[in-house]
Amino acid sequence: MSDPSPAARPVVTRIAPSPTGRIHIGNARTALFNWLYARHTGGTFLLRIEDTDRERSTDEAVKIIFDSMKWLGLDYDGEPVFQHTRAERHREAVEKLLETGGAYRDYMSVEELEEERKRARAEGRVIRSPWRDREPRSGANAPFVVRFKSPLEGQTVVNDLVKGPVVFENKALDDLVLLRSDGTPVYNVAVVVDDHDMGVTHVIRGDDHLSNTARQALIFKALGWAQPAYGHLPMIHGPDGAKLSKRHGAQAVHEFREMGYLPEAMRNYLARQGWGHGDDEIFSDAQAIEWFDVTDVGSAPSRLDWAKLGHVNNHYIRQADDQRLLRLVADAHQSRGVTIGERQRAVLLRVIPLVKAGAKTVLELADLTLFALKERPLPLDEKAKALLDAEARERLVRLSIKLADEPEWIAEAMNPALRAFADSEGVGLGKFAQPLRAVLSGGSVAPDLASTLEALGRDESLGRIADALSHVQ
Repeated sequence: MSDPSPAARPVVTRIAPSPTGRIHIGNARTALFNWLYARHTGGTFLLRIEDTDRERSTDEAVKIIFDSMKWLGLDYDGEPVFQHTRAERHREAVEKLLETGGAYRDYMSVEELEEERKRARAEGRVIRSPWRDREPRSGANAPFVVRFKSPLEGQTVVNDLVKGPVVFENKALDDLVLLRSDGTPVYNVAVVVDDHDMGVTHVIRGDDHLSNTARQALIFKALGWAQPAYGHLPMIHGPDGAKLSKRHGAQAVHEFREMGYLPEAMRNYLARQGWGHGDDEIFSDAQAIEWFDVTDVGSAPSRLDWAKLGHVNNHYIRQADDQRLLRLVADAHQSRGVTIGERQRAVLLRVIPLVKAGAKTVLELADLTLFALKERPLPLDEKAKALLDAEARERLVRLSIKLADEPEWIAEAMNPALRAFADSEGVGLGKFAQPLRAVLSGGSVAPDLASTLEALGRDESLGRIADALSHVQ
């Protein structure tokens, strides 16, 4: 009895990264779409580590996969499956194919295989082993690989959920190796067996896998199993439309994290890479889950737009809890060698709400808070000293006296106080704004003057002004 079709079963999706390197932003988008579709349908989202390449698979790369999934907030169901532990099951499936005539033992030597390759290229066809229709050799010492017996005629049609029907001529599909000469299973058969055994109903992955899908569909058919529905996602390109590469900047999930992007911003932005809901640019996870359907994904490649990503991330920074931002900003400062103790944390917690609206990343937010962490007396560069001429110093003395009498040291009170002082001096704010900013910030980036004064507090603000006046003659 054959399996029920995917449409008759609850949705099961999976993400199946190979632990041979970092998690690319395209892998993250694929994981997100699988997660969204499973959650949208009330189905199951699984994680499989495709680690059959034991030489290149590393424990560090496995940890990167787990850390990236956790940081992205893409929770998977059940325990992760490690593909290499299922090798015996993969071999069982190959044995079944040998028994039913869906596969054969190929005894070609390395030299014979190379000769067949040359002939196939010259004749414009795929490799066909002469052992395809021969009886297998007797004797245990004869080395062989096991190949799939691909049909020579007809077509394999993949009714792709994203691209529509994709037709492959069977004569163009070679007899791919299923088991190597040492008995280890290869990728295409391992994937088919695992997808079947894990109950995967929908395989949503990058369109670089499209050629594998035709071969896997044939293996499913030969084993008498219902194949999953397939949806192949277009690539994410750089801003210039070329394939994403190092020259475009960050590519891996951990790089975006280190650059100060928030996971909820990444989920929101990546969801818009090839899919969308009308003109909505900002939406919650709950909305994305409600709206998402893989059949709505576009077939054209998307482009990484740094300006849009910054806009989305700024939205989530503005919405974020200040205690959470404190932890992230403190980590950013410490990674740059800035000491962060209890006093500095208290300062940061006071500053962050005043400046976070202007930050596109956590690193920018750290830049905007650095002025408040500086120790007195602040060194003044030549530009700052040039601003503090005799007139400016005398005006800052009078301003200090005026500000010291302010009952409330908050931005809402500082703004009218600064304007009132300018009126009393008969000048515009610009006459003292630059020198005041220089002595308060020490040349670092800082918010507007009123917010800077509130962030520093009364004692620190007046102290920095007094320090500058005493050191510049």
